[in-house]
Amino acid sequence: MSDLLSLYETLKSKKWVNLSHRIDENSPHFPALPALEKKDLFTLKDGFHVQQFSVVGQYGTHIDAPIHFVEGGRWLEEIDLKDLLLPLFVIDKSAAVAENPNYILTKQDILDFEAEHGQILPESFVAFRTDWSKRWPDQDAMRNLDENGVQQSPGWSREALEFLIHERQVKAVGHETFDTDAGIPAAEHGLLNEYYLLEQDIYQVEVLANLNQVPATSALISISFPNWNQATGSPVRALAILP
Repeated sequence: MSDLLSLYETLKSKKWVNLSHRIDENSPHFPALPALEKKDLFTLKDGFHVQQFSVVGQYGTHIDAPIHFVEGGRWLEEIDLKDLLLPLFVIDKSAAVAENPNYILTKQDILDFEAEHGQILPESFVAFRTDWSKRWPDQDAMRNLDENGVQQSPGWSREALEFLIHERQVKAVGHETFDTDAGIPAAEHGLLNEYYLLEQDIYQVEVLANLNQVPATSALISISFPNWNQATGSPVRALAILP
């Protein structure tokens, strides 16, 4: 058996977890963007079934390329294929978020994670687990607005992103919410951390699902999407292969 076939048999024997939400016309999404539209162009009465989909790139579980926020940043097709299959590290702060929906992941949280699980490897994918995905498919629960219309949701701190990108040399990060930034600072200052992240020429995956089914370390994440030309983002099928 060849090395690749042997590797295939090993991977097939592992548990695989779907990290993407199923999307349709009613899926939660950033309110400034239109919902997915789907219609039949032909049905089986015509001899074959063909559907037409109209959907923005940043819909459901999706990938953001640097060009999404940064002038001159890489388009999706410019992300190296090998950067779409990465070691996966999952930092679980779901208990803290259950107590405080505005929780912001810090550098100290990462250091505490490494003290327990070992150092995050270079060229990895780091996911911030909040269990926010359990709110899906409720748009109001995903946004979690207060009486003033401010989103109450968790996010990354700048220091955490700086540490992961420059000291741990990660390839990408991901989270379960709509945004990189927590809701309150985003309302006050805009999506500064999302801009910073993409400015560092790495990508992110937003609105991840089922991170509660993935161990802290030793899994792999695989991310796939259509081979768009000059796309700033795209819905993805992300999956984890467990050890």
